[in-house]
Amino acid sequence: MAALSQSRQTGKDPANHPVSTDARMGRLSLTMAWWAVCSAMFYIVVGASLALSYGARNALIGMLLSVISYGLVNSVLSRFAMRSGLSVALFSRLLFGSTGACLATLIFFSTAIYYAVFEGSVIAVALNHLYPQLAYPLAALLVVLYSVPMVLGSVQHWLDKLNGVLLPVYLGGLLAAVGWSISRYGYQPQWLDFGPAIPAALGWWDCFVAYMGVWILMLFTFDYARFGKPEDAEYHGRWNFGMPFYMVTFLLNGAAGIYLVSSIPHEGALNEVSVVMAILQLMGLWGLLFVWATQTRINTANYYLATLNMQAFFSRFGLCGSYLLWALAVGLIVYGLMLADVFAYLLKALAYQGIFVVAWVGVALAQILLGRLDVVALGGERAWNAVGLTAWFGATASGLALMFAGGGLGSFSAPSTVMIAFALQAGLSRRSRVLSQSIQ
Repeated sequence: MAALSQSRQTGKDPANHPVSTDARMGRLSLTMAWWAVCSAMFYIVVGASLALSYGARNALIGMLLSVISYGLVNSVLSRFAMRSGLSVALFSRLLFGSTGACLATLIFFSTAIYYAVFEGSVIAVALNHLYPQLAYPLAALLVVLYSVPMVLGSVQHWLDKLNGVLLPVYLGGLLAAVGWSISRYGYQPQWLDFGPAIPAALGWWDCFVAYMGVWILMLFTFDYARFGKPEDAEYHGRWNFGMPFYMVTFLLNGAAGIYLVSSIPHEGALNEVSVVMAILQLMGLWGLLFVWATQTRINTANYYLATLNMQAFFSRFGLCGSYLLWALAVGLIVYGLMLADVFAYLLKALAYQGIFVVAWVGVALAQILLGRLDVVALGGERAWNAVGLTAWFGATASGLALMFAGGGLGSFSAPSTVMIAFALQAGLSRRSRVLSQSIQ
């Protein structure tokens, strides 16, 4: 998270240059910065929503499978990012060409902005609920005004420390919410039966696929891991970016969400706001502190990654500006979207973007595991890389086709996308190398 400090030390734009070895972070600092990503009401609601649709047991199995898959994939991505110092934007330029990579950075920063809007709105709604005299637009403005400075240069040296302080607040608050629920309503042993009376036989598969919709976390991992020291790759790959992190992010949050929603009375349909209201109803001001800690932690990551990738995207079109300028731009966009009723459209856009993201991961894995990369020569790469773009767009097209087909085929859209992307990238890269050698 030392984007601006690196710029001051090296004179290089962190959005367009690999992280230098002297700008890398220590184990604990990077761990505290990265673990901000694990705390979000979003993960609590996803677990509860999947249990409501497919049954609690199926949801828990889907979470466990996701923990394993996320841990394995991110172990590969994080180790490569640490070796190379590349960001998602720079790596995409190698995979797809300097112009082709623009789509990757566009998807990345727009998705990060979406999450910043979503999570920021949670804090604003909570503030407005406990203090009705504080109108929602003003509450939203306050959230943006304190969120933007936290990812600016003079503050970044303590951002890992802030998240380190908020981590026990988040974990303690989560456990306190469950404990408070048990104290007030008694232990509810039927929480494992929450959901349909007769859950679908393959509901666990649908739950596993649903978590593939947030594979954007793979790209989050890449942009954070590049600040790790290569000698710490084993620790970060196994523990910091590996399965233990997703045990907390998916399993702990998801299980807590299932229990809270199944045990706390609430009105209306289940959504992120209803869970927040239930927590505020249960814990009052302490609930507000818990919500603030969870959402502030995750939004440090959302704002940082949105800013970095927006800067990289627009610099390709000659719109060069400082990190500060793009951070302010992100804040303005987030605030505008927080005031607009755009969630229905954003959710649909996120579903489509998810297929692009899954395909990106498949291409990246194939190139890291089977290909050869020049991680130094970034200035003279081609505008378009036909191999990478064919693999990316080909896999994405097949995934979208399955998604539009619906029915049983829809549940295979994301898994098939990553496999097709991997196979295409591996096969086309090998063919390209053979042709190149034969010409020489």
